[in-house]
Amino acid sequence: MLSSPPPGTLPPPKETVKGNIKTITEYKIDEDGKKFKIIRTFKIETRKASKAVARRKNWKKFGNSEYDPPGPNVADTTVSDDVFMVFISSKEDLNAQDVEEDPMNKLKGQKIVSCRICKGDHWTTRCPYKDTLGPMQKELAEQLGLSTGDPTKTAGDEPEPAAPAAGSKTGKYVPPSLRDGSTRRGESMQPNRRGASDDNATIRVTNLSEDTRETDLQELFRPFGSISRIYLAKDKNTGQSKGFAFISFHRREDAARAIAGVSGFGYDHLILNVEWAKPSNN
Repeated sequence: MLSSPPPGTLPPPKETVKGNIKTITEYKIDEDGKKFKIIRTFKIETRKASKAVARRKNWKKFGNSEYDPPGPNVADTTVSDDVFMVFISSKEDLNAQDVEEDPMNKLKGQKIVSCRICKGDHWTTRCPYKDTLGPMQKELAEQLGLSTGDPTKTAGDEPEPAAPAAGSKTGKYVPPSLRDGSTRRGESMQPNRRGASDDNATIRVTNLSEDTRETDLQELFRPFGSISRIYLAKDKNTGQSKGFAFISFHRREDAARAIAGVSGFGYDHLILNVEWAKPSNN
């Protein structure tokens, strides 16, 4: 014969599972001493997780949670909503896109090399018809007054090539020492390239702001004449202007007009001072 539970005691919780529905029944006593029953119903869902997540769930708990039952503990674990990543395209689509956008694949159906003689897909120097079609095209171009390089251009569109040196054959390499004008000295090889004309047409601008750039000086002095050189002194560390610059004109008259026009001119909240630059000793 079963004995009833003594008064004041509660029956143990009861858990039943039917299919994917789990029901938990508990009994509690309120503040007035009355018993009441709590029934909670859960829906069991089976979710697939990656192998790495499944292995982490089987890890043994440690620290303050060493003796906790399975599952999260609200005392030291915050449970939030699951965040699911939605991939717009799969890896297969990305790989296919990379293959389609490969520039080498786009060039497969195009003609990269084109012969200028027969328009074939080979180099002009390796054309099998260069000895027959080449002279014919050249002769026809001379009759029509066209250049041999491009039939669509006239002979006057491009400057004529320099005549080969005496005693040399057409198409042969001629060393620079044997070419015409080899005994003349080039202008770039002459010492002291900056002549007196550059110093005479150079002006010095002072009281510039730190934000001044070469382009600003170019726009400021361009209306007075052609400028050959602009030097803006800058700080090596900050790159800002040191407050002065040198402007070189091709003509001294233009430099004089720039001094008369810009000296005393207000620029970037400062009054500019423009004067002739002192000639360098070098």
